[in-house]
Amino acid sequence: MKKIGVLLSGCGVMDGTEIHEAVLTLLALDIAGAEAVCIAPDIEQHHVINHASGEEMKRETRNVLVESARIARGNIKNLKDINSLNLDALILPGGFGAAKNLSDYAFKGAEFTVLPEVEQAVRTFYEAKKPLGFICISPVIAAKVLGKDHVEVTIGRDKQSAENIEAVGATHVNCQVYNIHASSDGKIISTPAYMLGPTIKDVAKGIEKLVNAVVALA
Repeated sequence: MKKIGVLLSGCGVMDGTEIHEAVLTLLALDIAGAEAVCIAPDIEQHHVINHASGEEMKRETRNVLVESARIARGNIKNLKDINSLNLDALILPGGFGAAKNLSDYAFKGAEFTVLPEVEQAVRTFYEAKKPLGFICISPVIAAKVLGKDHVEVTIGRDKQSAENIEAVGATHVNCQVYNIHASSDGKIISTPAYMLGPTIKDVAKGIEKLVNAVVALA
């Protein structure tokens, strides 16, 4: 059975992993006959958002690994141990956690940086020619880490994000929510998901295609 890593960034669209995207990824992996291995870095979140009001909870702190364990039903691995997990591929769901915790894209735009252990993981899989899947906003991470390799990704049709992706050396390709884009090397797969939406059924179609492509390549 193929083992596919799912790199989470917390729990909740505004400050962590987009839960629908994560669950759809896990469901599609199970249907495809692959084993999902949930992973997260053991770091503090950038901040905590009240998802009912949208306001920052300034007196509260949360840990990305601990929060990600909510989605993984407790079965979570520390990102620092990724090399010992014998994974065949890696998928990054979206949510603002990808842009706030795994990177600082939400705050710095094209001048952003990627968490070093995330950058190392992406680079290691790429150099090992293992497939990588990027969902929603997480393709900006692929663009930043692999821009010098001229990878192609999609985040849908968002003009500003597309410009930022191009600014770091990658190529952005417009894409419908129900489709995926495979980079020219064939191993980088991305889909817009909730960058376009509008509903979970639309997002599910693209994520299912992405997962099936990643599993087939693994």
